[in-house]
Amino acid sequence: MPITVEEFETARPHLLSAAHRMLGSAHGAQDAVQTAWLRAMTARSSPSIDNPSAWLTTVTARVCLDELRARRRRDEAPLLADAIPAAELAADEAILRTEDVSRALIVLLNQLTPPQRVAYVLHDLFSVPFDQIAHVLGGTVSSAKKHASRARQRVGSGEYASERNSRPDQQIVEAFMTAARTGDTRRMIQLLAPDSVRDADAALLPRGARTAVIGAVDIASETVHFRHRIQAACRLTVNNKPVYLIAPGGHPLATIEISTANQKVTRITLRLAQTDDHFAAALP
Repeated sequence: MPITVEEFETARPHLLSAAHRMLGSAHGAQDAVQTAWLRAMTARSSPSIDNPSAWLTTVTARVCLDELRARRRRDEAPLLADAIPAAELAADEAILRTEDVSRALIVLLNQLTPPQRVAYVLHDLFSVPFDQIAHVLGGTVSSAKKHASRARQRVGSGEYASERNSRPDQQIVEAFMTAARTGDTRRMIQLLAPDSVRDADAALLPRGARTAVIGAVDIASETVHFRHRIQAACRLTVNNKPVYLIAPGGHPLATIEISTANQKVTRITLRLAQTDDHFAAALP
């Protein structure tokens, strides 16, 4: 029997989730799943498909693999947040929030080769067996396992998801970020040194805003207005430096580097993300 509309609609949420992790784009995922359905329609005259969900997953993954390879051939760097249309960025952000996807993971997946990304997403995130993954990649089971293993090494141990760190200075930084995300001005002032400094790239600020702000009260008052951006931040290392990365929809926008001394935040540095930045999991 060919795949029915009902079988496709049942599988669609799973397919969209997998395609989003493979492509990093909600719109791209929708296109990939739609292409898979079109291929299912043309396969109606083929022999019966015993497992519609597995068949659709394989086809969707192949579509995603082709797209990732095409990006690589075009030498396309992952787009930064300010280069993505607002509607697409909002759609990507909605997926992260509704499906509770690790923002840092989406950023880190962009560091992988196409086969590594597909193998890792299918096996580690969606429990697809390696024989099926090998079929998607057009290689052996052993090769598929190697791709997933290399991806695992590059993505890291999972520290990016938990953001745990027992060092006192990191606890202060995390307490400040929690206050910044919730707009808790009083708590931010408590954590900031009286003569603390906020330094930022002008492109990240409203026109005419000061690139440098000095003083706990002024910094906390300003930070409240940017809390929605800060809510899209995750802890990573960028170019081997521990930072928080503001990444709406999983697309890098800016880094937040926080310095401390004597149990207080002394400096906050905001920098635009760059296409050649190298992201890695935060160190424990």
